[in-house]
Amino acid sequence: MQNDHKGGNMVLPEDTPELRKLYSDFEAAHIMPLWTQIENLMPMEPSPKALPHLWKWSDLLPLAQRSGDLVPVGRGGERRALGLANPGLGGRPYISPTLWAAIQYLGPRETAPEHRHAQNAFRFVVEGEGVWTVVNGDPVRMSRGDFLLTPGWHFHGHHNNTDKPMAWIDGLDIPFSYQNDVGFFEFGSDKVTDYSTPDTSRSERLWAHPGLRPLSGLESTVSSPIGAYRWEHTDRALSEQLKLEDEGHPGTFGKGHAAVRYTNPTNGGDVMPTIRAEFHRIRAGTATPPRREVGSSVFLVFDGAGAVVLNGKRLQVERGDLFVVPSWVSWSLEGDRQLDLFRFSDAPIIERLNFTRTDTRK
Repeated sequence: MQNDHKGGNMVLPEDTPELRKLYSDFEAAHIMPLWTQIENLMPMEPSPKALPHLWKWSDLLPLAQRSGDLVPVGRGGERRALGLANPGLGGRPYISPTLWAAIQYLGPRETAPEHRHAQNAFRFVVEGEGVWTVVNGDPVRMSRGDFLLTPGWHFHGHHNNTDKPMAWIDGLDIPFSYQNDVGFFEFGSDKVTDYSTPDTSRSERLWAHPGLRPLSGLESTVSSPIGAYRWEHTDRALSEQLKLEDEGHPGTFGKGHAAVRYTNPTNGGDVMPTIRAEFHRIRAGTATPPRREVGSSVFLVFDGAGAVVLNGKRLQVERGDLFVVPSWVSWSLEGDRQLDLFRFSDAPIIERLNFTRTDTRK
C-alpha cells in the first residue's frame, strides 16, 4: 500500500491480521513505529500547532481592571497576571510553545510579595508609573516604555506607591522550562525587602553608562546585570537611526525601519539565556518585506497604528495590542502612523541549538 507524502510515495505494508496483531503488541509495549508517525515527527518544514493571533488592548485592559476589583494579590495566586493562551495550543496558558506572556495589573498601594523561580522573566511597562519592582533587594523604578529584567532565581516583588493602578507586560520562558522539567520555585518575604523609591536603581548606577564597564564586574554573567533599560535611551537610539537614514546613511534592516536589541553588557549577547528582546520603529507609510523565521516571537504595539500581515492575513493594530508570530509564519509590518513595537522571542534557544533559519523571499 502506498500513501502520497508531500509529493513523494511512502510504502506501507499490506493490512493483515498478523500486522494488526503486531500493532496491538506495539501498543501494549508502549512502542510507536516511526513509519506511522514520520509526517508528525519529521515534517517537510515547521508546521506549528500555535496559531498567529492578535489580542486587542481595548479588550485586555478592562479585563485586568475587573480582575483588580475582584481578585486580591497575595500568597497562593502570587500575582494578578492574565496569561495569553494561544488558541492553537489546546487550552494551555502559553502564547507559544516556548514563551509565556501576560498582562500584570497592580492596584493602588498594593504589594505583590517576593518570590523567586528558575524561569527567566522580564517586564515591559505599557501604562502608568509609580511601581517599583524590588529585585534581589534592589528597588527598580517602573515607567512607561521601560524594559526591566528579573533573571532566573532572583527574588522579586512589586509595590505600588501611588493611588493609581499600573499595568505592564510579563514575559517568561515558562513553557520551555515546563517542557524540560527545569523549574524551581521558592517563596520570599510576604512584603518586599525595600520599600524605598529611588529614581535610579543600584544596578543602573553601576552598569547603565554607555560604553563603560565597572572594573569590579569584569566577569561575564549569564543574564544582564542591568535592572532597567530606560525608554528615553531606546527612543533616542531609534530616532538617531532614522536621522542617519535621512542623512544618506541607511541602516541594515530596511528603509524606514529602525531596530535595536537590548544586550548584556558583560558579554554583548542577549539579556537572558532564553529570551531575546528588541524594539522596532516603522515610519509612517513604510511596509517591511515579508519574512519567516524558525522560533516564535511576540510583539507589543507600544505606540502608533498600522498593520501586521500574518501568513497573508492583514490585521490592524494600535497602541497596546499584542500579537504572536509562531515558528515559520510569514510576517510583515506596515506603519499607518509611526509604529513602535517591542518584540521578544526565543531566538537565543534556537541559535544555541543551531536550528536558525530565515526566509525573506516574497
